[in-house]
Amino acid sequence: MTATASTTPSPYRVTTGRVLRSEWHKLRSLRSTWITLLSAAALMLGVGLVMGTTYTSDGGDSDIDTVVLVLYGSLLGQLCVVVLGILVTAGEYSTGMIRASLTVVPRRLPVLLAKAAVFTAVAFTTMLATDLVTFLAAQLFLHDTDQAAGLTDPGVLRAIAGSAAGVTLLSLIALGLGCALRSVPGSIGAFIGGVLVLPEVLGMLPYDAVDNALTYFPTQAAGALGSSTPLPGAAAPGAALLALCLWAGASLAAAALVLRRRDA
Repeated sequence: MTATASTTPSPYRVTTGRVLRSEWHKLRSLRSTWITLLSAAALMLGVGLVMGTTYTSDGGDSDIDTVVLVLYGSLLGQLCVVVLGILVTAGEYSTGMIRASLTVVPRRLPVLLAKAAVFTAVAFTTMLATDLVTFLAAQLFLHDTDQAAGLTDPGVLRAIAGSAAGVTLLSLIALGLGCALRSVPGSIGAFIGGVLVLPEVLGMLPYDAVDNALTYFPTQAAGALGSSTPLPGAAAPGAALLALCLWAGASLAAAALVLRRRDA
């Protein structure tokens, strides 16, 4: 009697779909996920409503871009999503869950890519929905002012989507930092110091080359994406998006290098 090899795939075989599903289950089962996302949405909507209800046409702010004015709360909301991005990776190191993840998926890199893919989908969807609701809610109070605008106006939808993409990509940078540094406090400090504070310090230098380079730094590029009209001295939306993608890619590449070379 000869044995024949079974062609039925093993029910325990590691596949891309199963790794993605595993990361989705982990992300949605954490209370911190919903707390941070709801906090970001509440801050953005709250600030947007304050801007809409308190704005007056004779207040001297007519030169401010409408989308920037309404979505000013994104500056606060992004901090919540950045913290969530760090918790997705560094949080597993603090709890020891990363050992189980890397035991089940020993190749390591698929774990990082799955975390990044699931987080990107959740963060972008949440931010885009929040931006749309905030814009429409604020416009209920701005309809009779010089900041009245609609979704079909030139550049508005692009700026709303760009604002959501900017927050998501900034948070993806934070996710990579969390994986590379493996410490929640350390990653938050590195993000604040390297992404938020460093450009402000470099901006004090009296060199045109530095000013030109700063337009492609993460926070400055994200700001350019969230405006329906060109901002003075800012990068074009396409260039800003490319720069943010490169920053996020560099952060994930550094995280992948550390993940493959160091033990969990």
